[in-house]
Amino acid sequence: MTHVAIITGGTRGIGAATSITLRDIGYNVVAVYKGDTERAEKFSSENNIQSMKWDVADFAACQEGVAKVEAENGPVSVLVNNAGITRDGTAHKMSEDNWQAVIDTNLGSCFNMCRAVIEGMRARKYGRIVNVGSINGQAGQYGQVNYAAAKSGIHGFTKALAQEGAASGITVNAIAPGYVDTDMVASVPDEILEKIIAKIPVGRLGQAEEIARAIKFLVVEDAGFITGSTLSINGGQHMY
Repeated sequence: MTHVAIITGGTRGIGAATSITLRDIGYNVVAVYKGDTERAEKFSSENNIQSMKWDVADFAACQEGVAKVEAENGPVSVLVNNAGITRDGTAHKMSEDNWQAVIDTNLGSCFNMCRAVIEGMRARKYGRIVNVGSINGQAGQYGQVNYAAAKSGIHGFTKALAQEGAASGITVNAIAPGYVDTDMVASVPDEILEKIIAKIPVGRLGQAEEIARAIKFLVVEDAGFITGSTLSINGGQHMY
């Protein structure tokens, strides 16, 4: 059986590493993206991975996108909800738009995408879902009330959906990465990044491939007894 896997935010950072990692074990991967079409097309061409563009914060777009994936590739058996954005700012200065954009993209997308695949998984009695949370959803972070709320919500969403899916052969787990060497972290000013790294016991940023390998561990068929779990991968920065 060839598994069809959708990776949201799948053409860059942790998502790109996950797309490549699952491709390498024979999965038929579709990398979903919203923004940079030129970059996504380059990623697809270089890695022989199909990419599709839609906004995962849009419920209808997710329904339509998943239907297209399944029409072209077959039933989706693996979903990795990785898409995320930041709109940082302290709560007393944060706009409603910046609050809502992060909640909709980071947390709302998990419901939108899971809702689009869950019925098929239940009917086939098999599915693997991994939601990418964050250390900042576990420990909080100054200036990120929106991001921390969304990522914390992912962890609760994961546990509840895991209970709903267990009897149907669907596992639902979360990954909580710490600070990983991606474009998002690269945008942090050097002096702040130095302070962050100084608080990581292993003394470095994580690599996207390290997160991808953990996701692979959770989505393979042999991982059927692991559900409702959150795997923290943060170099010892927050032992939760």
